[in-house]
Amino acid sequence: MLLGCIGDDFTGSSDLANTLVKGGMTVTQYCGLPVAPAAPDVEAGVVALKTRSLPAGEAVRQSLAALDWLQAQGCRQIFFKYCSTFDSTPEGNIGPVAEALMQKLGAGHAVVCPAFPAAGRSLYQGHLFVGDRLLNESGMEAHPLTPMTDPDIRRWLRLQTRQAVGHVAHADVMRGAEAIAEALAREAARGAGLIVVDAVSDGDLHAIGTASVDLPLVTGGSGVALGLPENFRRAGLLTGRSWSFEGVRGPGVVLSGSCSQATRRQVEIYRRDYPALEITADAVMEGRLRIGDIVAFVLSGQPQAPLVYSSADPQTVRRAQEAYGAAALAEAIEALFADLAAALSATGIQRLVSAGGETSGAVVTGLGCSALRIGPEIDPGVPALRVEDAPLALALKSGNFGGDDFFARALAVLAGGTAAGERA
Repeated sequence: MLLGCIGDDFTGSSDLANTLVKGGMTVTQYCGLPVAPAAPDVEAGVVALKTRSLPAGEAVRQSLAALDWLQAQGCRQIFFKYCSTFDSTPEGNIGPVAEALMQKLGAGHAVVCPAFPAAGRSLYQGHLFVGDRLLNESGMEAHPLTPMTDPDIRRWLRLQTRQAVGHVAHADVMRGAEAIAEALAREAARGAGLIVVDAVSDGDLHAIGTASVDLPLVTGGSGVALGLPENFRRAGLLTGRSWSFEGVRGPGVVLSGSCSQATRRQVEIYRRDYPALEITADAVMEGRLRIGDIVAFVLSGQPQAPLVYSSADPQTVRRAQEAYGAAALAEAIEALFADLAAALSATGIQRLVSAGGETSGAVVTGLGCSALRIGPEIDPGVPALRVEDAPLALALKSGNFGGDDFFARALAVLAGGTAAGERA
């Protein structure tokens, strides 16, 4: 294994794996901390954790355990993947995990770059944009678990870490990899450990990747990984092997727990033509939902691939959090989706689309998957996934990713079609 990756959620990890596959690497995504050695053909291993919303100390512990396993596989570089909207709180977890990884690796400094222009995330003068909006005006300020109220990534990161935070501005980035490397060295000489690097295009990301060739640790969204495979190719280390994705045409379902604007649009469009069941906070917390009833609904709606969703608007979410407590509500909904995924798999569901990082983590946990192979891209940042040694195909979508008709197209790709092919 050449490149070892640690993801703080399951959807972001599949996003990263997708980027590396497109770059020509043979990639496996591991669901949680692996216990067995990696297969010999794996060039990049992505350990998908569920640490984004954990207490910082626990997130650090799990991330260091993943690092130990990856180092045991012989990795030459480590990549810490977090969301392209820098989902975190003033307490962490991005800063504490990055700092701990740096210390364990003996890294003097590391790149920080959440930018992903293909998905509308750009970083300019240290400020993160979503489309033409600053991060704190994009809807992320209302995120139920990690509200992003400051678009200045340097300022946000300083709240989370003891490291000095540096910055490589776009004026240096646009001059190419050599200028970026010089700017990184300059910031490190000034004492910066975590260095925020601007990026507004894929060309910028490729240049940042090239400049990071000798860094023990790189951190960011999946976008900054665009340039990493080429470093290994130039060194003659990639085999050029590829894996052929085989779809499955069995029964399907869509499970959505994301409350993002993009997912709520996708839910609204999908439910116009397909069976849909809303899961409300009150029903979950009052124990009025039975897994068997939800499974019966999904099975009765076949072959149309029904939707089961809890994607409420921010005001509804806020009221529910005030009534039941944010942590207790999130835990209960995730537990429901985990149990539901397990029950649906047992009935023969073979195509499953999940929306939302926390939901997807719960779904994968419920399915008991240990490793996933990466298939074709459905939308930027969202690949089709095939569970190893099982007739089950998945799509794990971050909340803000995907076009309005994503659910139907994802189900078609999981069945072996193309992203522009027939609907589910």
